[in-house]
Order: sequence, then C-alpha cells, then structure tokens
Amino acid sequence: MPIKNTQHIFFVDDEPKVRKVIKETLEQLDLEVSCFSSGAECLKELGSQVCDLLITDVKMPEMNGIELMMQAKRVVPWLPVLVITGYGDIPMAVKAVKAGAVDFIEKPLAKESFLLRVKSILKEHTSNHRPRGKPLTKNETGILKLIIEGKSNREIAQLLHRSIRTVEVHRARVMKKLDADNLVDLIKTAVKMGLVEMPEERNDED
Repeated sequence: MPIKNTQHIFFVDDEPKVRKVIKETLEQLDLEVSCFSSGAECLKELGSQVCDLLITDVKMPEMNGIELMMQAKRVVPWLPVLVITGYGDIPMAVKAVKAGAVDFIEKPLAKESFLLRVKSILKEHTSNHRPRGKPLTKNETGILKLIIEGKSNREIAQLLHRSIRTVEVHRARVMKKLDADNLVDLIKTAVKMGLVEMPEERNDED
C-alpha cells in the first residue's frame, strides 16, 4: 500500500549522482523528495517546509550528518533522522544513533530494504502524534517552555519584555501547531515529542 504523497523527505548528500538515484528511488513510493548538497542548504529550508523524514549521508564536507541532525532537531525536535554510512564510517553512524537518529543504513544501499526501512519509519512517526504543520519558531518554543513551567501570560510578557497580547498570539499558535485543545494536552504533547522536559519536582523542606 503506497504512502500518502503528502509526506515529504529531505535527502542530503554531497554527491550529485547519489542524490539523483535516491530521489528517483524514493519517488517510487509517491513521496515528495527534496535533495540538498549540504547541511546548510537543508537547514535553510527546514524552518519553512514540512519534513517527515530527514535522510543524510554521515560523511560530508563542512557539516557532517551528525552535526546536521543535531542542528535540525533544534528546529524540528520531533523530526526522525535516518543516517547513511559508507564502509569504515560505522562508528560515526553508531554515534549518530546515540545522538538521536532513528537508524543507520550502510552503503551500497539495497533498494528493497532501504524502501522498507523508509516506509517503516514514516508509518511509525506519522502515528506518533506529531504536528503536520510548520515547526515552532524560536520564540514559540521559548514561550512553550515558560508555559510548561506554569508561567501566566502576564508573567511571560514581563520576562520577555513583550505585550500580553503578543504572548497570547504566540500561545494560540503553539496550541494550534501542536493540535492541543487545552493546557493538559499541550503539556502531554510537548513532553511526548521531546520539545520540553517536565520540570523536576522539588522536595524542599525549608
């Protein structure tokens, strides 16, 4: 059963021939595929386009796959990342998985197993209750963290030197992007996606 064509893959590799082959292969699944020759190009688009899966070569000039993944997750914390590694780069790929990649695949890629892994990742993460809209902006992420800490709109406005109205607008956008109807839903979704960590309970007896 083909995957819905609304799903969008970002693929990063510094070799033009590899980008061409991978793009043609992934498009067989009716996926939208955007290819980039560098991590910097990918990051530039990541903040403005919906991306369901980032696939990156681990060994690239200027910015390797691990660095790209770590920066990408600052923009889209819930983004799954699949790393492709060449012979001899396995230790780096293992490091990438420990840093948050969902998996790694070794070159040369076996077409069928590669496509099966991509489909599996997309299915798993599509059902993982994550937003399908644009990612949170830096300001929205900051306000989300303050909301989780229990700060009121007035307190957030004072801390950020913004008007209460501005905070209310950002808060509404965060709720909409995370598909949350109330504060409890917002907290549960944010924690589940790794956007924020639950504040530790204090047992002060002072």
